[in-house]
Amino acid sequence: MKIITYNVNGLRAAVNKGLPEWLAEENPDVLCLQETKLQPDQYPAEAFEALGYKAYLYSAQKKGYSGVAILTKIEPDHIEYGMGIEEYDNEGRFIRADFGDLSVVSVYHPSGTSGDERQAFKMVWLEAFQKYVTELRKSRPNLILCGDYNICHEPIDIHDPVRNATNSGFLPEEREWMTRFLSAGFIDSFRTLYPEKQEYTWWSYRFNSRAKNKGWRIDYCMVSEPVRSLLKEAVILNNAVHSDHCPMALEVG
Repeated sequence: MKIITYNVNGLRAAVNKGLPEWLAEENPDVLCLQETKLQPDQYPAEAFEALGYKAYLYSAQKKGYSGVAILTKIEPDHIEYGMGIEEYDNEGRFIRADFGDLSVVSVYHPSGTSGDERQAFKMVWLEAFQKYVTELRKSRPNLILCGDYNICHEPIDIHDPVRNATNSGFLPEEREWMTRFLSAGFIDSFRTLYPEKQEYTWWSYRFNSRAKNKGWRIDYCMVSEPVRSLLKEAVILNNAVHSDHCPMALEVG
């Protein structure tokens, strides 16, 4: 199974930048999207149905904001919308598709860049997310948790670790949370396969950051420990330019 995760920063905008044509070439079985920024009735269905994808959308109540989706060529056995926690589900941040004994999640972790209130929201979310997926793992042990985590874990994951040490996304408490998350039986697939690779998945639109490759690795395909033996490949697809993020592909089998 080939799975791609992609924060598209507005699905309709990404479609206008050639996303369907790119998707036809990459041809994943499952596509996890974040920041769709649309309501279900605004979804550009024709572009993706022509490629054989059925879409499951979980949008934020606030229009033009957040939102996750799973597009798949494989019929899922079950779709779970949200985590059953109203304040998070209102923002459309979590959707799960079950394929046999494998579960694929598209998750969009909050950003804390807009100020202290949202940073605090993010930190509480991180604990709630870990608690939720740890409980979920009891009934669905084979988890693939794809998405924008809005955290760089180690200095290798960010272009300037020293000057970014006080910025949301690379704060000590965020990095410490990710260390705890990974030590609790979850695996960073890319870093596991490529311990030394310095590649990024997001670049600021400012300062010509992408051309200079001044980026952050904040998009992950995390997997639970039982999936480790299924890992075949994990690749950052940094040639895709439909967003300020680039996608990541995971192959399991």
